[in-house]
Amino acid sequence: MKIKCTKIDSVKIIEPTVFGDERGFFMETWNDKKFRNLVSDKCFVQDNHSKSKKGILRGLHFQTKNCQGKLVRVVQGEVFDVAVDLRKESNTYGEWVGEYLSADNKRQLWVPEGFAHGFLVMSEEAEFVYKCSDYYNPEFEQSLLWDDPVIKIEWPLNELESPILSEKDKNGISFLNLPKIIKEK
Repeated sequence: MKIKCTKIDSVKIIEPTVFGDERGFFMETWNDKKFRNLVSDKCFVQDNHSKSKKGILRGLHFQTKNCQGKLVRVVQGEVFDVAVDLRKESNTYGEWVGEYLSADNKRQLWVPEGFAHGFLVMSEEAEFVYKCSDYYNPEFEQSLLWDDPVIKIEWPLNELESPILSEKDKNGISFLNLPKIIKEK
């Protein structure tokens, strides 16, 4: 496995070694020892799997307690995956990283605790799987505005005027209001 740094050092791209021939391919998608030695000393307690159609944007989600680190990958289709640094003590606070993840490139992205996370489906549909370092806690889940004017994520919307969003994501909080909400919890 190859580990690549992004512009936010703690967010990592993981490229597995893929063995392929005319029959198909084989790759190791998870190895606790390698992950702990090369990326993070985190344990994973929950796996999730979602399926979405083209143009759907999920996120930008985070939890104010029970913060989750996520190791994400796509098993069908392609997404543009985004992580936004919400760690107030970080020198990259408010910055974002975006990476294309697909079944073809087989890349994984490590999104540490303290980040908002979301993705935009680029293919006709996509299946997205991820490991979480803590359990989902709906009481403390929040959604940061996908198009926040301070963060300025450059979503590859192409022909889309706007993505398809859930009500929760349409009503996300702005980055400028984030400190107030976190302090209230």
